[in-house]
Amino acid sequence: MVGSEVLCVGEVLWDSLPSGLFLGGAPFNVAGHLNALGVAASIVSRVGVDRLGDEALLRIAARGIDTGLIQRDPELETGFVSVSMTGEGIPSYRIVEPAAWDRIELNDGLIDRTASASAIVYGSLAQRHPRSRLCIERLCELATYRVFDVNLRPPHESPDVVSRSLRYADLVKLNEAELRQMATWFDLPADAREAVTALAAEFGCQIVCVTRGSEGAAILNDGRWSEHAGFKVRVVDTVGAGDAFLAAVLFGLSAGREDDEILEQANLLGAYVATQPGAIPDYRQEVIARILEDNGYSQEDCRFLVWGRFPRALP
Repeated sequence: MVGSEVLCVGEVLWDSLPSGLFLGGAPFNVAGHLNALGVAASIVSRVGVDRLGDEALLRIAARGIDTGLIQRDPELETGFVSVSMTGEGIPSYRIVEPAAWDRIELNDGLIDRTASASAIVYGSLAQRHPRSRLCIERLCELATYRVFDVNLRPPHESPDVVSRSLRYADLVKLNEAELRQMATWFDLPADAREAVTALAAEFGCQIVCVTRGSEGAAILNDGRWSEHAGFKVRVVDTVGAGDAFLAAVLFGLSAGREDDEILEQANLLGAYVATQPGAIPDYRQEVIARILEDNGYSQEDCRFLVWGRFPRALP
């Protein structure tokens, strides 16, 4: 996964949170964090010819992310989601449909960029409509490396879509609840490690990452199993934490890190995002250092972790 840009394919939308209106969607969040970490990433999506679409393009460009592969739809509006929070900062979503990102179209420019990209990142939510689904599947066939970011959002949960997406994937990221759902769909063992191992074997995935919220995460990489207990933090909201985790995993892989280091870095960035409002907050070195210190790392460890593993993201 070393080379040119990463293409993040799927929904670009506005999250209406209790604290305000934020540009979101997993592809935007992952691309934003990849760029912050020094990995070139672009977004493949579709927005409406409306004020929210105009503003989305302005904000994406302001983050240094290429907007050349974001299409405009003359009929459908830019995606919009109402997000409510539990007392623990866990979000629930009401996703408006149809939306412009349901009609991502294949074209020659997109085909060329996909063929030269180092990887594509795609999810299940963006495949709720046949048109975008067919485009994503075609891009998977063209791509060198495929990253499936499972994103089950009721009522857009399709075993068939997930199964087809898994068969393309070199790397899969999912959370514990999604793993339990897949265990039901695909008759996987109840034990998490055995379920992940069976999933990788059944669908031919080299790497499977499972996030566990405040309990950290695990990774199966070519048969090797690693776990990290996570970082204890005071949660503001968890929107975007999983996207930050995935971006950090891809950053670690591109940098040739070992599995344990990748997990440590990814859990750290995900925990940091959970302490901040919004899915792509500015990286604040002093806050990340404080998280490490609060979790038992020495000052020397903190310097290594913050500066050594986030060299391009922090001032």
